[in-house]
Amino acid sequence: MVNAEELIKEWQAYIENSAFPCVAAKAAMARGQVKVMAAGHMACPKDDRAILDFIYSFVNDYRSAGTMFHSAAILFSEPEVFSEEMYARFFWSRLQALSDLDAEHYEYDHRVDADTDSSQFSFSLKGEAFFVIGMHPAASRPARRFKYPAVVFNPHAQFEQLRDAGQYEKMKNIVRKKDTELAGNVNPMLTDFGEKSEVYQYTGQKLGNSWKCPLHLKHAGTERNKSA
Repeated sequence: MVNAEELIKEWQAYIENSAFPCVAAKAAMARGQVKVMAAGHMACPKDDRAILDFIYSFVNDYRSAGTMFHSAAILFSEPEVFSEEMYARFFWSRLQALSDLDAEHYEYDHRVDADTDSSQFSFSLKGEAFFVIGMHPAASRPARRFKYPAVVFNPHAQFEQLRDAGQYEKMKNIVRKKDTELAGNVNPMLTDFGEKSEVYQYTGQKLGNSWKCPLHLKHAGTERNKSA
């Protein structure tokens, strides 16, 4: 089994590779603003509390930083992932567990919707909304094909800041162009915030219209958000 130091080095090399299309991730890495945690088996809940504490520390640092391009990555040493369906089971299980623990102390981020069917949905921890990215070796999109299962948390407010600064469309187009060049085709799950629930993009798996997000959110304020 890979150790934590080796796992993090693999991740850094993956992001820094010239073929990796996300320029925001590269910028965050270059500025030392990607926080990385190595965890154990993705199907096991034993690291959930430590992961949540890591995300909380990241949120505190991000909120006080006043700079752009921050993200937090959780890298799992196990298991070996053989399919997108296998990864998706682990992914939603971990997000559900983190959300359940978070709901004991925090309300949902009121800037987004807690309804996973909503076009305004975003995942929330410590009252901070995140666009979540899943990566694993069996991913159909090459840009998501990391050697080990991983989950990346990108603060949603950063995208709004980019929009306000008039920089979002340019960055989005660069990333999508690079991703298309890498994969040979356009990602069929891509939509912009406000068009369709972003939850369809989280795992990178191609999903049909009949798919239902398995998350069941328990936060105080959730019903208020749904009716907003």
